Amino acid sequence: MSNFNVDQMRRAQAIAPITSLQPPYSVLSPEIEKEILPYTQANNIGVIIYSPMKSGLLTGAMTRERVAAMPADDFRQRMPNFKEPLLSRNLQVAELLGAIGKRHGRTAGEVAIAWTLRHPAVTGAIVGMRSAKQVEGVIGAAEFRLSADEIAEIERFRGVAVTA
Repeated sequence: MSNFNVDQMRRAQAIAPITSLQPPYSVLSPEIEKEILPYTQANNIGVIIYSPMKSGLLTGAMTRERVAAMPADDFRQRMPNFKEPLLSRNLQVAELLGAIGKRHGRTAGEVAIAWTLRHPAVTGAIVGMRSAKQVEGVIGAAEFRLSADEIAEIERFRGVAVTA
C-alpha cells in the first residue's frame, strides 16, 4: 500500500493481508507517528518510508539562495516547506541535524534518515538521489544510530514534549 490511512488499511485488510505500507515521513513531516505507525506496528505491517530528507531540504546542502534559484518548473517551488514562513524554520532544523551529524562525522542527510529509522515500526527508507555523488551524503545512515539524547535534542527543537 502507498499513502493509506488507518481506515483505508482496515478496509483493505478485510480483503487481503497488507505486508507493507509506503508513507512519507521525516523530521518535518512526522504525522504518521500518531496513528499510522502504531497501527502498522500492532498489525505486523512493514513500513518503508519515503522522503526522509524532505525533497533535499534536510540534506544540509539547501540554502535560501539555492531555493530562490530553483527553476520555476521545479516541483519544490510549489511546496509550502520551501516557502516562508516554513523555509526559515526548516533550514534551522537542517542546521541542527548538521550539527548533530558533525559530532559523528555524518551529514545532515544521514541524521535525517537515521531519525526516521529510529522508530521501531519503520523497516526501511527510500532515499532519492539525482546523482551518484549524492550517495556519499546518505550511505552512512544505514549503520548510524542517534542516541536517546540526540533524539530528545531534535524533539525539543521541534517543540515536542520529551519524556524520559
